[in-house]
Amino acid sequence: MDQKNITEKIKAKFEESVFEITEFRGDVSITVDPNKIVEIAGFLKNDEDLQFVMCKDVTAIDWATRKNRFTVVYHVYSFKNNFNLRIKANISEEPPAIDSVTPVWRSANWYERETYDMYGINFRNHPDLRRMYMPEGFEYHPLRKEFPVLGIPGSLPLPEKPE
Repeated sequence: MDQKNITEKIKAKFEESVFEITEFRGDVSITVDPNKIVEIAGFLKNDEDLQFVMCKDVTAIDWATRKNRFTVVYHVYSFKNNFNLRIKANISEEPPAIDSVTPVWRSANWYERETYDMYGINFRNHPDLRRMYMPEGFEYHPLRKEFPVLGIPGSLPLPEKPE
């Protein structure tokens, strides 16, 4: 399948849930309804023509001033079609949450944990949502726009320097 057929098939199946399809230099992005993310992910993986069987990455964007402050971004790949697809879902800030796609793509597990740790986005129904880099008790999320560039003095004890 080529790019046009792939996007048309997705749009036909999820007409009300696909908000935007953009293409730039061969990269296709589809902005979808965050409430349908698991259903859309399941279709992308299980449809015999599409077969997006690999989730390569999950990350987020903090827009700081937009109504829907965060965009969760999924990078998925179809070996059958040799095609990368970017799926975006805009979510609000209070509280930032979206359903986990780990039931569809097990590889999303650590990517969602990293996104939770760095942005504070809760992935509902995630099998093991806990911090990866920061200590469990750390109350901040370092990739949010309000986090100071140099960090918060005294918020995290640093290891002792060897003499």
